[in-house]
Amino acid sequence: MQAKSKLRRWGNSFGVVLPKEIVEKEGLKEGEEVEISVRKASDIKQLFGKYPFKNLQLQKERMRKGWE
Repeated sequence: MQAKSKLRRWGNSFGVVLPKEIVEKEGLKEGEEVEISVRKASDIKQLFGKYPFKNLQLQKERMRKGWE
């Protein structure tokens, strides 16, 4: 499962709170060991302007063909 969560400070460390839905779906109990993959979430606004398109309509048509 994937979920987004914010880091929170706990003393000198950081922690992550798991959403209740995930805890229930996975049947997690307090004290159990879990495996977590960490990846910083990127803000799509940061990508604006980084990838110029000379012909945006042509790019959209090419992308649509990939879905057919």
